[in-house]
This record gives sequence, C-alpha cells and structure tokens, in this order.
Amino acid sequence: MDIIEKIKKLQEERGWSIYTLALEAELTQSTLTSMFQRNNPPKIDTLKNICDAFGMTLAQFFMEDEEAEILTKDEKKLVASYRKLSVKKQRALIELLEIK
Repeated sequence: MDIIEKIKKLQEERGWSIYTLALEAELTQSTLTSMFQRNNPPKIDTLKNICDAFGMTLAQFFMEDEEAEILTKDEKKLVASYRKLSVKKQRALIELLEIK
C-alpha cells in the first residue's frame, strides 16, 4: 500500500487542499508539503492526526478492501437513528432527503 497515495486519494475525495488537511489534522502545512514532495510516509503520530481529520481509525486506513465503507461519528449516529425507525418512516426520510 502506498500511504502517500492513499492520503492524496482521501484528500481528493473531500476536495481538501493541503492547507485544509493541515488545519483539520492540526499539522503544519510545511509538514504535509514536505511529506508529499519527498514521498516520505508520515510518522505514526502524524498519520494518526491525518486519520482523525478524515474521521477514520488507523485500522480503517490500512484496510485493503476498497469497498469498505468508512463512516464518521455523525454518519454512524444517522445510521443508528435510521435503523430505529419504522419502515414507513424510513421511506419517508429517504424521500425527504432525495435530491432531485
């Protein structure tokens, strides 16, 4: 697994610049820029900060299954709440949320 490429992919999926990632991960922009330019994988504590920014654990980051769904805390709350609804209410919520 190419750690740098995975970080770039996650960053791209969110539309984040290096600056945004630095803010979200509580790292300096120069740390990230250097890491990307030199293609040096981050130290574990830096990677932990990056994973936290992306709303995932280190274990989720290293999952090889690209189909694995990674949910943020808020998304997990939404799924848990949705599952508590009756089927009728689930359908109504889906209709309400659909973008047309």
